[in-house]
Amino acid sequence: MSAIPEILSRPLDRRSFIKASALAGGGLLLGEYINFGTGTATAQTGTAGTIPADFSPNAFVRVTPTGAVAIISKNPEIGQGMKTTLPMIIADELDVPWSSVTVYQGDLNAAAYGGPAAGGAQSAGGSNGIPNNYTAMRRLGAVGRAMMVQAAAQQWDVPVAECTTEAGVVLHKASNRKATYGDLASHAATLPAPDINSVPLKDPKDFKIIGQRISGVDNPKLVTGQPLFGIDVKLEGMLYANYTKCPVFGGSPVSANLEEVKKLPGVKDAFMIAGGNGLKAGVAIVATSTWNAMSAANKLKVEWNEGATAGQSSANIAQQAAALAAGDPALTGFPENTKVIESVYHFPYISHATLEPQNATVMYKDGNAEIWAPTQSPGGARAPNAAQATVHIMRSGGGFGRRLQNDYVSEAAAIAEKFPGVPIKLTWTREQDFGGDVYRPAGWHFFKGAVGPDKRFLVWNDHFVGVQGANFTPNFPNGFIPNVNVNSSTVQTGVPTGAWRAPNDNANFWAVHSFFDEMAHAAGRDRVELHLELLATGENRAFSSARMSGVVKLAAEKSGWGKKLPKGQGQGIAFSFSHRGYVAIVAEVTVSQDGTLKVNKMTAGVDVGPVVNRSAAENQVQGGMIDGLGSAWLCKITIDKGRPQQINFDDYNLIRITDAPELAVHFIEGDYTIGPTGLGEPALPPSLAAVTNAIFAATGKRIYTLPISEQDLKWS
Repeated sequence: MSAIPEILSRPLDRRSFIKASALAGGGLLLGEYINFGTGTATAQTGTAGTIPADFSPNAFVRVTPTGAVAIISKNPEIGQGMKTTLPMIIADELDVPWSSVTVYQGDLNAAAYGGPAAGGAQSAGGSNGIPNNYTAMRRLGAVGRAMMVQAAAQQWDVPVAECTTEAGVVLHKASNRKATYGDLASHAATLPAPDINSVPLKDPKDFKIIGQRISGVDNPKLVTGQPLFGIDVKLEGMLYANYTKCPVFGGSPVSANLEEVKKLPGVKDAFMIAGGNGLKAGVAIVATSTWNAMSAANKLKVEWNEGATAGQSSANIAQQAAALAAGDPALTGFPENTKVIESVYHFPYISHATLEPQNATVMYKDGNAEIWAPTQSPGGARAPNAAQATVHIMRSGGGFGRRLQNDYVSEAAAIAEKFPGVPIKLTWTREQDFGGDVYRPAGWHFFKGAVGPDKRFLVWNDHFVGVQGANFTPNFPNGFIPNVNVNSSTVQTGVPTGAWRAPNDNANFWAVHSFFDEMAHAAGRDRVELHLELLATGENRAFSSARMSGVVKLAAEKSGWGKKLPKGQGQGIAFSFSHRGYVAIVAEVTVSQDGTLKVNKMTAGVDVGPVVNRSAAENQVQGGMIDGLGSAWLCKITIDKGRPQQINFDDYNLIRITDAPELAVHFIEGDYTIGPTGLGEPALPPSLAAVTNAIFAATGKRIYTLPISEQDLKWS
């Protein structure tokens, strides 16, 4: 039978549904299809008993007559484990052994993977991968299992209710009969798929894969250096490009020594691109290798129109921030007989510093475009002048929010358009990657608080000033302190900003929990005791106080909070409700008298509901803590004359393995009625303040400005 019958040839409501169909030669193909009244679908066939090496998926699940199972991971893999975790959910509900599953990365396909039954958009960001897809993936697997049971029941002429499944086999215990999914796949393909919203799901106690430790499906290729990433793409006849933009943000080229550059070894062409519609103006070089393209770019001599941003610097941005906060009446007029604490906390711009620089490969052919890109937002990867675009989602060598932007794809497309039929691979140099980043926004918190004679917090005022792109929505201490006032202002600059891991929360939580620690010290209160006291005042609208209290208690218990430490050693704690996850972290540090910092251990208490892949979940919490620690300790982008001053790893430091602390991760085993949340971001925000609060406990020195490495930690 046809792989996909005439499912779109009849009028349908605007809806999505699961459709079963047959593989050529036998077997089952199961996926989601969407009809919007005008759509079309094309067939995808396979070979009986095999999963072809050139398997180009357009459906979620394939079961061959041999019992081999192919499952598509629809979302981008950026190191967060999504390529493994989403197929795990399907496989568990399908009830097949993980060893029988082969996972493939899906291309961008809104019709197959973007509908309601499939969990929505194909993207990686906001820690949404698990919460948005968990139920959809379970239902999809359950549909496949139900169809296998129905096929067996029909063949044996027994009631469906008498059949069970186990490890890819349907069992009828009353007659001692059994059949593998491979035996049943072709018959199942002839059956109508049940309603995805009503198919019975497993009782979580029967899970065999969900909740276990499953290694990443790409691990063997990663450790053996096999191609997976966008930068690994290599196609027949490919040419290589570099794109040079003005070192000042918003600048554009006026003229360049193009004829001279065209004569350099391996150079095929060099030309200016005017930009517009989100594409930045610049100078493109196309050559026979990445080395030739980058080498030629070093010979470029460009006259730039630097534009208005050339007059901006970190110093004058800070002056504007202070002026905006100075007029806030909430920072004056406090009750008598209170202890008033007033502080300013500042965090700088920082870079994403992805180890794989931005890159994309694009080929125009017959008016259409084909794109290979490591992107977190494949739906935004476009070739503007192509009639249609096919997007192949490549694994990303670091994302952290940077690859939500597709500027590098637009650049590759603009260059490739001039070479129809030829794949063009654009790769940024490291300097271009730092200089062309969309940075985490810089910000300032101007705090003023009051502690009463009874050692209780009475007033909390905060005027937050951020550059454009910076946002702050406080979910603490709102609801826990009687008088809370938070205002915000924005400094408009020409410096581009974007999402950086745990956007809006990361450094803002550092400031909030640092000031909380400062007020707690002024009140003479134990931090954990005070946190739990405030959380016990009731349920806050933004998060569950009970769940937050749970992670605070867990982190405090597992870290040995409150133990007596000598001068120069200290513990600090902070918590956050970020991207739907509850995390509390206790850091323990040692600071030598000469000011050398060593972070000894970080202990996390985590509540994100039920854990799907324990290995990936631990990895995400550990990575979040390390990323938060490294960003607070070392990272800073300084702007001078409209350009970044740190443009490579020699002057932009990342944390090294020798400075990594011992990490302990403890989960509160979640209630499956709540459902799981994501983990890419929740563990990062509390890690910064936990460390700086520990530094204060060890030395009596408060960190008001990041990075820590620029502060004097000496003590006597």
